[in-house]
Parts: sequence; C-alpha cells; structure tokens
Amino acid sequence: MQPRPHATLEDVARAAGVSLATASRALNGTAPVRPHLRDRVLEAAGQLAYTPNAHARALAGASHRTVGVICHDVSDPYFATVAGGIMRVADDNDLLVMLASTFRDPERELAYVSILRAERAAAILLIGSGFENPDWERALHTELEPYINGGGRVAVVSRHRSLRVDAVLPENRAGAAAMARALLDLGHRRFAVLTGPRTLTTVADRVAGFRDELTRAGVPLHTDDVVEGAFTRDGGYAAMTDLLTRGLDATCVFAVTDVMAIGALAALRDHGLSVPADVSVAGFDDIPIVRDLTPPLTTVALPLQQLGERAMQLALTENPGRRRRIHRMAGEVVLRASTAKVP
Repeated sequence: MQPRPHATLEDVARAAGVSLATASRALNGTAPVRPHLRDRVLEAAGQLAYTPNAHARALAGASHRTVGVICHDVSDPYFATVAGGIMRVADDNDLLVMLASTFRDPERELAYVSILRAERAAAILLIGSGFENPDWERALHTELEPYINGGGRVAVVSRHRSLRVDAVLPENRAGAAAMARALLDLGHRRFAVLTGPRTLTTVADRVAGFRDELTRAGVPLHTDDVVEGAFTRDGGYAAMTDLLTRGLDATCVFAVTDVMAIGALAALRDHGLSVPADVSVAGFDDIPIVRDLTPPLTTVALPLQQLGERAMQLALTENPGRRRRIHRMAGEVVLRASTAKVP
C-alpha cells in the first residue's frame, strides 16, 4: 500500500475494510472500537499518511460558531428549502453551517454524526425521514447520547420514532389523509400511489394516511396499486412507466413526494396522456417549482422553510430539563390544475 497525498477518511476506511463511522471512531476516540478493528484503521491511516482536515478542525475550534446539518440530498428542493430556513436563523445568530448529504445511506449518516462529534460542532441537525431499522436506530442513539451528555444540541426534522431529541414534525399522515379526502370529494374512486423506499418512515406515514382515509370511504387500494421507486424525479418516472406498462387502471395517481410527481407527469406526457384530462396527478410537499409546472401540481403544502427555521431555533434554545420538545406543523391541501373532477 503506497502513501498518497491528501488521503481522506473514506480512503482509510476502504483500506482498513471498515465503515466510515468505525474509521472515524477509531481515529478520534469518540466511542469504543474493537481492538483488532482499531489496529487496522490506525495501520491504514499510517500507510496512507492520513491527517485530519486542518481547516475543518480550525472551524471546530470555535465550536460555538459551527452547526452541522445532515440531510438526505441537498439537490432535492425539499431539503434545499428546509436547509435554507436553517441557514437563515444560523446567519442571524452568527453561526457557520456545515451541510452534508447522505443520499439515504444510513451508514453514511452515522459517519457524518461521528465526524461532527469529533469536530465539536455546537449543534447537529438531522433533516429527513429516519429508517425503519432497529439496528440503525440503536447505532445512531449510541453516537448521539455522549454528544448530548457533553453539551451538544440535537434537533431533527421529520423523525419521530425513537430518537429522544427535539423534533419538528410535519403532519405527514394527516396531510396524506386530507389529500385522500380532497380527491374523493372530486369523485375519484380508483387510485394508484407512487412511493419511495418503504424503509423510510415518511413514506410509511404518508402511504398509511392515504390508505386509511380511502378505507374509511370504502375505497380499496390494492397492493398492485402501490408502486415503489427511488425518492427522486427519475424514480417517479420509472414507477409511472411501470404502471402504464401494466395498464393504468386509475383516475388519479398520488405521489408521496412532489419530485416523484414531477417524474410521473413527464412519463404520462411521453406516453401521450394528458393531465388531468386522462388522469389526475397529486403530490406532497409543495416545493417551489410545482406551481409553475404545466399543469400546476395539486399537492399538500408544507411550510418547508419554517420547518428548518424552527429546528434551528430549538437547537439554539436552552433546555435545562432535557425534556423532548416537539413542534408539529400541519400541511394544507392545495388543489391546482393537475387534478380534475371525475365526470
């Protein structure tokens, strides 16, 4: 193994055959690591001439000025808008923000948390759905508990399962139920649903809220009516294409996120179908671009920037009793031209 300049933590983890989180803990001493793994990491770091990023550590020296924000994908307008709210409040308080994308990789999220602990960030904010994974939940708790005990602040957006930290929670389940009611009121009785990975709690909540409201109205939503894809525009396009290939038997398609709905609109257009004349389409979130689409998208509007602002405010506010503070934010159904009444 030959040394190379500017080796990264990822290089060390790969050379040692361990995860990023394990490499970070071994090098920074932030949590126990099995001796044989620690030895492998230290050996790899020595052979690669790895040194921590000096600039990052300089920022960490002013721990009262640094906030770490971890989201799924900052290129997604949902996360970009929420992060914008965080940055607005941070700037008002003379704070520096470090922003990281995990691309929905639980192991990468753990690694970023471990690194921010080592850099002594004053606060860590986690934006986006958690994972339906007990092992990940335990690992994240193990990372965060000593950080909080040491005076670090943690706030989350859209996570409500087991993390006992301050949280800003969009009403995902209630918002999806409200959308189902609105679509039923338009006369729709045959639905298809496009979802992201069902291991994400946000996906599970939105699908459950939508399904439960249909069930109350006596309208079935069969397993084949729910199609899973990536939580992206391309994922929505692929899921909609799958539905069309099988023969679309729905008057309305509900996508659990606007970016998937945008992909669905493109797929319908490419297959020569008109929205809403041939099929109605609805989404969830109200990211800024959807009101400018042709046709504008019906959606559940969340106060995205306020989600970020409130999370940052929670992280900045003293909480001597360390009792979990929860701030819930409701969504509002906005009917636009992508949905129409059933004749």
